[in-house]
Amino acid sequence: MHPPPPAAAAMDFSQNSLFGYMEDLQELTIIERPVRRSLKTPEEIERLTVDEDLSDIERAVYLLSAGQDIQGTSVIANLPFLMRQNPAETLRRVLPKVREVLHVAGVEMQLTAAVSFLTILQEESVSIHTYAHAFLQVILLHLEHRDAGVSNAWLETLLSVIEVLPKETLRHEILNPLVSKAQLSQTVQSRLVSCKILGKLTNKFDAHTIKREILPLVKSLCQDVEYEVRSCMCRQLENIAQGIGTELTKSVVLPELIELSRDESSGVRLAAFETLVNLLDVFDADDRSQTILPLVKSFCEKSFKADESILISLSFHLGKLCHGLYGIFTPDQHLRFLEFYKKLCTLGLQQENGHNENQIPPQILEQEKKYISVRKNCAYNFPAMIVFVDPKNFHMELYSTFFCLCHDPEVPVRYTIAICFYEVSKLLNSGVYLIHKELITLLQDESLEVLDALIDHLPEILELMSTGGESSVQENKLSSLPDLIPALTAAEQRAAASLKWRTHEKLLQKYACLPHIISSDQIYYRFLQRMFTIMMTNNVLPVQKAASRTLCVFLRYNRKQEQRHEVIQKLIEQLGQGKSYWNRLRFLDTCEFIIEIFSKSFFCKYFFLPAIELTHDPVANVRMKLCCLLPKVKATLKIPADKHLLQQLEMCVRKLLCQEKDKDVLAIVKRTVLELDRMEMSMDAFQKKFYEKDLLDQEKEREELLLMEMEQLEKEKQQNDGRPMSDKTFEKKRRDTKTPTTLPKNIPISVPGPSGTSTPSTSKEVKKSKLIRSQSFNNQAFHAKYGNLDKCPSKSSTAGYTPSVSGLGKTSVISLTDDSFRTRNASSTPTSFSPGPSLPSTSRTGNSVDPKSSGSKDTQPRKATFRMLAIESTTLFPYAVVLVWTRS
Repeated sequence: MHPPPPAAAAMDFSQNSLFGYMEDLQELTIIERPVRRSLKTPEEIERLTVDEDLSDIERAVYLLSAGQDIQGTSVIANLPFLMRQNPAETLRRVLPKVREVLHVAGVEMQLTAAVSFLTILQEESVSIHTYAHAFLQVILLHLEHRDAGVSNAWLETLLSVIEVLPKETLRHEILNPLVSKAQLSQTVQSRLVSCKILGKLTNKFDAHTIKREILPLVKSLCQDVEYEVRSCMCRQLENIAQGIGTELTKSVVLPELIELSRDESSGVRLAAFETLVNLLDVFDADDRSQTILPLVKSFCEKSFKADESILISLSFHLGKLCHGLYGIFTPDQHLRFLEFYKKLCTLGLQQENGHNENQIPPQILEQEKKYISVRKNCAYNFPAMIVFVDPKNFHMELYSTFFCLCHDPEVPVRYTIAICFYEVSKLLNSGVYLIHKELITLLQDESLEVLDALIDHLPEILELMSTGGESSVQENKLSSLPDLIPALTAAEQRAAASLKWRTHEKLLQKYACLPHIISSDQIYYRFLQRMFTIMMTNNVLPVQKAASRTLCVFLRYNRKQEQRHEVIQKLIEQLGQGKSYWNRLRFLDTCEFIIEIFSKSFFCKYFFLPAIELTHDPVANVRMKLCCLLPKVKATLKIPADKHLLQQLEMCVRKLLCQEKDKDVLAIVKRTVLELDRMEMSMDAFQKKFYEKDLLDQEKEREELLLMEMEQLEKEKQQNDGRPMSDKTFEKKRRDTKTPTTLPKNIPISVPGPSGTSTPSTSKEVKKSKLIRSQSFNNQAFHAKYGNLDKCPSKSSTAGYTPSVSGLGKTSVISLTDDSFRTRNASSTPTSFSPGPSLPSTSRTGNSVDPKSSGSKDTQPRKATFRMLAIESTTLFPYAVVLVWTRS
């Protein structure tokens, strides 16, 4: 025989493969068979089809009579809508059908009916009397459904109905039948339902009725033969005690609780213990010391020998228990309870042996989970235990326990103590320095859940850390927290590297508190540059916006003029003039935050021109966002000092109207024009309608001005003392005196008020008073209110406005049509202030008059001014502006 040719061998292989594919197809066919069986046949579709001409009521009646279960369930779910639409017909025709269907309905339809009945009650579609007549019997009929979930659903509906039913209805329809339902001859489920109804009825009747008709049933159920019934009734004793008053509680409820606390069932004893803890406020000191305290003591001693679930409940209520019994403990009892709490805080930690979880028996794993819950509850109760031992004794009594909880190997425990950290800090007050290391530990925790819990109150915690301590005099902000900055930066980087961007966003938002906590230089070198990086590189928009706003806050409280101008320069060049349209969008977000945080004059001086230059942006999204921002931009202008800026704004909007080709942008421009036209301009002088806003803006401007004043005073003080201005010397001086960092005084700032020049006083007394004020301003973290400031130097200039824009190689000269504008501050920006190129600045100044564009100096400019004041509310563009571009 000859061997088969290669082609034949290949063919055999292919056939084998084909048989394999056929087997796979057969398996798929088997899998799809149930799907095909679930499809409806034409006959079934015919039965499910309903005439479209039927009304809602007729359709509901038809579906409940002849439809399938899923259709009946749909009708019952739609019952609240039918009641709102036509209550009379729904009660007359639909509800009887619902009663018939519910007798044989399945679990899903029963649950739907319970929810619908409750919704009708909450929406008050009918009166209470009508509701009780139509729905109450249906609810009572299904309370004892064989399915526990259905029974509980109807019970919840009934308990809500009891809240609104009148007394007579409650007595005849619920209380009287309850006497027979609570008997031992009834089922356990019936007696359990009776317990919960009794707890709800207590608040609806007077004390005499409760004592005569309800309390005998309560006593009977507390002594029921089934432990489930006794436990359920025990948990209702709290509601009953609130309804019968203090005297009956002492004479009736307390003896029952004492007996139930000695019950043979651990569940009943646990219910009695929890009820006693919740009723501590009801009992007087004698009852607490003579009756409750011995019971609690015995319960705690036996808890370690009992089920771990009892330890979980005990650890959860221990703080409330110690608070309620505070003042009753003897010193020995006080010490015992404290030691018991410490033992619970370390429960399960001694048993760790480092074995793999796969090698640990399931029973041990379940026990360890319960121990974790116990330690978590102990962390939850830690603030209450500080009150129990007195904050003065924290270091001796509870610090080691706090240390263990902060270093617990389980995340839920550390998460809980992180939530409580702010409360602990408040309670310790001046002793907050004792937990500095634990704050750093939690900030460096490997779990972001712990960090997320801690940063909710991070500003308040850091404020307490920076102002608290052994001394009442505030020390240096960083001297007590040497590891704070590395911990904060590491936390941010860990959040940035994770997928939990919401935690990252929240952390960046909380960093806005840092100017009140640490020095300006530390923020500049360790945090501010990081904010820039996040704005430029992060892919999550909320995170970028949070970084942008925090950066603006850092800029707002920065002490050095050079650093401020460097940040502004970066914002304009890297964002406003960036190559990526995404960066330019973030620049507009930053402009919005600048308007919110800074004064109007600051925005107009540095960001007005770079912002409106984006009207020429090639990307439509940028122009759209700018158009939405223009009303806020216009609100920063004051007339007449900012008339030239207003004219540039009007010219940009006019160009958008005339030259915009994108229909979406054009639509937004038209809406923006109408909004700008309706806006009323703010004047230099205070107006009633803008009084609060103008006052707030003036306060911001004063604080910004005070920064420069503090800088100058510090510089003069350093020069007078003859000390070198090296960085190390100055930083040491700042730490010793808590004064702000010095800033060069060569950049003018807008100052409200008339123009003019005034020479600052050189007397030592004035300088000393100003320095004291600056130090107070720094120590109060910019929250203090200030009185009138001395007039600051300002220059009146009629020179042309010639801002230089770095990178353009040209200068823009703006010629205006009016030479009578009042000046508000110096108009020129010195060129030697910054290590980088000069910034574009739009100081509020008068501008040179171009005779070619102004016409007659005596008549035309004044006509233009009056025209602006008269018709600004009806038109947006009353002025012309001429731009002359010259090559440098």
